[in-house]
Amino acid sequence: MISWEDFESVELRIGTIIEVNEFPEARRPAYKLKVDFGPEVGVRKSSAQITDLYDPEALLGKQVLAVTNFPPKQIGPFMSECLVTGIKNDEGAITLVSTDHKVSNGQRLI
Repeated sequence: MISWEDFESVELRIGTIIEVNEFPEARRPAYKLKVDFGPEVGVRKSSAQITDLYDPEALLGKQVLAVTNFPPKQIGPFMSECLVTGIKNDEGAITLVSTDHKVSNGQRLI
């Protein structure tokens, strides 16, 4: 069990994907994303292994839930600045965690 304070320490925020690029240097197929989290957090980069279910064009404009207060992590030649969240389906492909309705970028999960 974790405390409420533990949960509150994780910044889970909604952001909109504004750029998607192939990431051929990744060990597993992935995209390099730029996600806009609004004026308080800004634009952050993330690597995401979501190529099984998503094409780059379909990702543009999609809102996703991400952890924004992890320290940056070097992934090969790419520096990831947030962790976009997803859940594996029964076949092992990752589906993104998102909202049913559009909300302002940067809003925190409550």
